[in-house]
Amino acid sequence: MLKLEPRPELSRFWSYGSPILALLITVLIGVALFAALGKDPVKGLQVFFYEPIKSGYAIGELMVKATPLLIIALGLAVCFRSNVWNIGAEGQFVCGAIAAGGVALLADKSTGSWIVVAILLAGILGGMVWAGIVAFLRDKFNANEILVSLMLVYVATLMLSYLVFGPWKDPQGYNFPQTKTFEAVTQIPRLMKGSRVSIGLIIALVGAGALWVFLFRTRAGFAQQVGGLAPAAARYAGFSARRAVWIALLTSGGAAGLAGALEVAGPIGQLTPYVPAGYGFAAIIVAFVGRLHPVGMIFSAILMSMFYIGGELAQSRLGLPKSLTGVFQGLLLFTLLACDTLIAYRIRRKAGAKAATLTTSSLQVSTPITAPTAPVAPTARATEGGL
Repeated sequence: MLKLEPRPELSRFWSYGSPILALLITVLIGVALFAALGKDPVKGLQVFFYEPIKSGYAIGELMVKATPLLIIALGLAVCFRSNVWNIGAEGQFVCGAIAAGGVALLADKSTGSWIVVAILLAGILGGMVWAGIVAFLRDKFNANEILVSLMLVYVATLMLSYLVFGPWKDPQGYNFPQTKTFEAVTQIPRLMKGSRVSIGLIIALVGAGALWVFLFRTRAGFAQQVGGLAPAAARYAGFSARRAVWIALLTSGGAAGLAGALEVAGPIGQLTPYVPAGYGFAAIIVAFVGRLHPVGMIFSAILMSMFYIGGELAQSRLGLPKSLTGVFQGLLLFTLLACDTLIAYRIRRKAGAKAATLTTSSLQVSTPITAPTAPVAPTARATEGGL
């Protein structure tokens, strides 16, 4: 039998090896899943792990998917390291898209290229406002930020639906629930012709570097992490817990809003009910697979974007439902949680009950039992000595 034995200290090896092991287990389960569905497992793995990187155009599409995932995950990492559980990044993403879309709709033929900066700033502000609601309720009423942020996702989605079905609906759109296509001047600049990769990729990579500096090279970043790991120590050191909550949520909301702005003013080019693509929820997995470290989250964002593209290809080429993307994301998360057990525990072999019984019996047989010797009375000793 096997048992878990606590380690004297956390394993540094498994801190980095756990995500790799989780990915391998996810792949093995995926192979079994493809076989159970009657599909060739080799082709199944090919559409998930080879097709997204087989050409320059495919890599470009991979970067398009990875950009919002990475930006949102960077903001979530600040929250999670501060022990603030923002689960509503999807709603902040949608609000950022709404705010950015509202600014983009104001543009016309005579608008200058400065509108792009205004769109991005509006997206950041929209996400921060939505996250600010969570911070206010947590700060003033000690509301649970998990429930509040999650419920606000549905409010943001309904608000988007109201706008695209109502006041912002394109009158020339043949009654489809969508805004008019944004003017060309509002388009986020692209890095190269023939590819949809925009400057959002550069923003994401710069953001990763900025987060590394903030977390590991500034006093403010140190205060954020101490407040999350040891609130009592943070209060003793004079760090403000309220400030940490506001900084974490506003940073996370601003990052999610920026991702929403880049999405609607980039690949989508208009507001539709399908703006919520699940990036806010998938970015939670990206953050934890990347170990809340900027470099790790870059690689995990690429992996997660592979799952998105692979799900789309599996639908068109293998006849499988697109929801397979969510299946792989969930498998990766749950296997990661299971593998993380190895960080604090090691697996040991436990002796069976029968072996333990035999050992105890042998000890009892091999140990002789002797009767206690009765003491000799003093008078008898004296009598014997006299004789």
